[in-house]
Amino acid sequence: MTPEDLSFAVRTALVDAVATGELAVAVPDTVTVERPRNREHGDWSTNVALQLAKGAGVPPRQIATVLAARLSEVPGVKSVDIAGPGFLNVVVDAASAGELARTIVQAGSAYGNGATAAGERVNLEFVSANPTGPVHLGGVRWAAVGDSLARILQAQGAEVTREYYFNDHGAQIDRFARSLLARARGEEVPEDGYGGAYIEDIAAAVLRRVPDALDREDAQEVFRREGVELMFGEIKQSLHDFGVDFDVYFHENALHESGAVQHAIDRLRELGHLYEKDGALWLRTTPFGDDKDRVVVKSDGRPAYISGDLAYYLNKRERGFDRAVIMLGADHHGYVSRMMAMCACFGDVPGRNLEILIGQMVNLLRGGEPVRMSKRAGTVVTIDDLVEAVGVDAGRYALARSSVDSAIDVDLDLLVKRSNDNPVFYVQYAHARTSNVTRLALEDGVRTDDGFDPALLGHETESVLLATLGQFPGVVATAAELREPHRVARYLETLAGAYHKWYDNCRVRPQSAQEEVTDLHRTRLWLNEATRTVLARGLDLLGVSAPERM
Repeated sequence: MTPEDLSFAVRTALVDAVATGELAVAVPDTVTVERPRNREHGDWSTNVALQLAKGAGVPPRQIATVLAARLSEVPGVKSVDIAGPGFLNVVVDAASAGELARTIVQAGSAYGNGATAAGERVNLEFVSANPTGPVHLGGVRWAAVGDSLARILQAQGAEVTREYYFNDHGAQIDRFARSLLARARGEEVPEDGYGGAYIEDIAAAVLRRVPDALDREDAQEVFRREGVELMFGEIKQSLHDFGVDFDVYFHENALHESGAVQHAIDRLRELGHLYEKDGALWLRTTPFGDDKDRVVVKSDGRPAYISGDLAYYLNKRERGFDRAVIMLGADHHGYVSRMMAMCACFGDVPGRNLEILIGQMVNLLRGGEPVRMSKRAGTVVTIDDLVEAVGVDAGRYALARSSVDSAIDVDLDLLVKRSNDNPVFYVQYAHARTSNVTRLALEDGVRTDDGFDPALLGHETESVLLATLGQFPGVVATAAELREPHRVARYLETLAGAYHKWYDNCRVRPQSAQEEVTDLHRTRLWLNEATRTVLARGLDLLGVSAPERM
C-alpha cells in the first residue's frame, strides 16, 4: 500500500460516510498522508479530521472516529488509532507494505511520475547569460536547478520548453565588441569594457576567421558579429558539457527586427494601459502593484528596456504557453513587481501565467577560504572552472540540493571526497551498492522471478525503507508544485540512509554456499531492486548519473 493508495482510501471513506449521512463535510479533492516523525505513531498519519472539523462545526475526534472505523475495514490496514485532538495514525500490515517493492520494480523509471501538471505547456527560461563572457557561478546554479526543474515538471506531465534568452541587443554588446577590438589591436580594453583572458582568446579567434578585420571600416561591427557568435558557441558547449541543452535560443534582436515590440505596444494600447506624457509613451503599471508607471518608448523615440520584456512575454503567450517561468539572479529582485504588473496589463494572472524565481548567491570554498579567481575570466568563477574542480555530477548535485531562496557555500574539497560527508558520493554509492548486491545475488542463484512474499519484509529497517520508497511520488509532486528541485536531492539522501541501515541488518544473499536460497532472499532482492530503481530515477531528475560501480 502506497501513500497514494491510503490517501485514496481515506477520501473514499469520507465520501461513503457523507453518502450514508454519518458525516456532513466538504470532501477535499485529495487527502494528505504523511510519515510520522515518531515511528511509534504508526506507518502513516493524516490530520484530515482536524482540517474538516471547523467547516463541519463538529469536534475533529467525531470525524476521526467515523473514519477510523471505516479504514479498519480496508484490506492491508492493520490498525487505526486516534491521537490527540483527532490525528489518525495508520499501521499497514507487512504484506501490504511489502507489495510496494514489486510495484516499483514493475513500474521502473515511471515510478514517481504523476499528473499534477498534465496538459500544461510551460516555457522555462533560465541561465540566459549575456554572450559577453563565460557563464559565471550564479548562472551555473540556475543551469543545475533549471534543468532539474524541467525534468521534474515533465515527470508530472507538463510539456516543458527549455528556453535561453540570447541577449544580443544593447550597450553591453557594444562594450564587448569594443573590448575585442582593443585586444586585437594590442591595446587595453576600455574602462567600461570586459577583462579576462577570454577576451584575448575570442579576439584572436575573430582574426583567424576574418584576417582583414582590423583593416575594415566596419571593424567594430565585425568583432561584434563574430565575437558574439564565438562567445555564445562556447557558452552552449559549456552548458552541453554540464548536461544542459535548450530547446529554443531566442534572440533579443529578433524582437526589435520582427516588429514584436510594436505589436506588444499596439496590444497594450488596445487594452487601454498606455498613455503619453512629456513626449514619452508610458505603461500604467501602478494599478497592478508596481511602485511607478514605466516608460515604454522614450521621448527621443527609442524603445526603453521594458519594451523588450513586453514583447518577449507576449511572444511566449502567443506561442501557446500556459506558463512563462523565468529564473533570475538575486540582482534582479527589483524587476519582479514591474514584470508581474506587465503580466496583469496583458489581462493575465501574475503567479499563474507568469512566475519569477529569484536565486541567491553561491560561495565557493576551498580549505574554508573563498575561491574567487578564474583562470580565464579573471574576476569570477565559471562553469568550466567548477567542472574542472569537481566534475559534472558533483557540481550539479551540490548546486541543486539547496533551496534557491538562500545563498549557499559549496566546499570544493568536500565534493571530491569519497566519503559519506560528501552528499553526492553518499547517494551515488548507495546506488552502486544496490547494483553490486544484485550482481552478487544473481551469482548466488537469487532471482526475483523465482519468488516474492511481501509478508516476509517485517524487519524494522525494511518497514522504514519501504515507507521511504513510498514517499517518492509525493516528493516529486511537491518539488514540481513548489518549484523546488532540492526536495528530490534531500529525499535521496534520506533514502540512501535508510538503505544503508537496511543493508547492514538484512541479508539478500545466503551467508554461505551451504545456506539454501529462500523466498526471504528473493523478496529482499525485490526490495533492493526497488531501491535501485528509485535512486536511479531520483538522480536522473537532477541530471546526475547513477553509477553501478564506484
